[in-house]
Amino acid sequence: MTPLLSVQDLRKEYPVRRGPFRRLAGTVRALDGVDLELAAGECLALVGESGSGKTTLGRCAMRLIEPTAGRVLFAGEDLGELSGRELRARRRRFQMVFQDPYGSLDPRQRVASIVDEPLALHSGLGRAGRAARVAELLDLVGLAPDLADRYPHELSGGQRQRVGIARALAPEPELLVADEPVSALDVSIRGQILALLADLRRRLGLTLLLIAHDMAAVEQLADRVAVMYLGRIVELAPRAELFRRPLHPYTVVLLSAVPVPDPGRRRQRIVLQGEPPSPMAPPPGCPFHPRCPSARARCAAERPPLAAVPGEKEGEWERTVACFYPGELSPGPVRNAPGSS
Repeated sequence: MTPLLSVQDLRKEYPVRRGPFRRLAGTVRALDGVDLELAAGECLALVGESGSGKTTLGRCAMRLIEPTAGRVLFAGEDLGELSGRELRARRRRFQMVFQDPYGSLDPRQRVASIVDEPLALHSGLGRAGRAARVAELLDLVGLAPDLADRYPHELSGGQRQRVGIARALAPEPELLVADEPVSALDVSIRGQILALLADLRRRLGLTLLLIAHDMAAVEQLADRVAVMYLGRIVELAPRAELFRRPLHPYTVVLLSAVPVPDPGRRRQRIVLQGEPPSPMAPPPGCPFHPRCPSARARCAAERPPLAAVPGEKEGEWERTVACFYPGELSPGPVRNAPGSS
């Protein structure tokens, strides 16, 4: 079966210029040969620390920015070969929810106009039909009808993000890319937006590419998880198996920082030494080896490929990991917090 979205050897480089004459000082490799497939109806989460390339990958997949090399195929069609006019015609099939609900909405437009704009471009409906569809969309994302006449500054952060979701859903896309959809929201609102995305995915049959650093959000929504570090995928696995048995040391470190819901218990935190390497001058060998607690001489000399690792148990999904010694570093056990019974 053809995947809905396929990313093949995707690379994105940004020139760095410095000085009064803006001379080229180097190149930042935001994406360094990423391969990824997303099946129809699936939720795939991209996780990693800031600067790992998650958002760049999402934007290249949508052709909001052009990759330096590689291919992006949507339903088997190479988006890079489409003209501007052909791409605009395809955009109704894939839409994006942006991280910042404050900056992604036009402050001069009312909510109804914001949601109506993609309908005017893609739906072919008349004015009355679009107005009825706007009302349906606002109801779908849990917004009251009277909010249609308000401006974004009159809404809360959660309401603005719901408007952004309604706008993305207006042309009835098959793929929704959600770029850190809750990171700019209050903690009390995050769960509501995540529950909304889960409900919309179930009701509408959406395929979801979730970009996140909140592992709790990933555990709630994702079917599979791709862990990124310095522009590369270092581990790709089904969500339940990755949380149960992470194989790459960087994944282990990420999961060690996830809070335990029981206040009387605490997980042993693994603290990395040193700073993340510069994407302008990545280290030789494995990019993670300068910070890896399990690094050896081979890790500094050779770059590990993203290779398949068989499941530990019969029937367990095959997974891929870029590590010469997968599974050696394990998460610390969850123990009673000091002072608790």
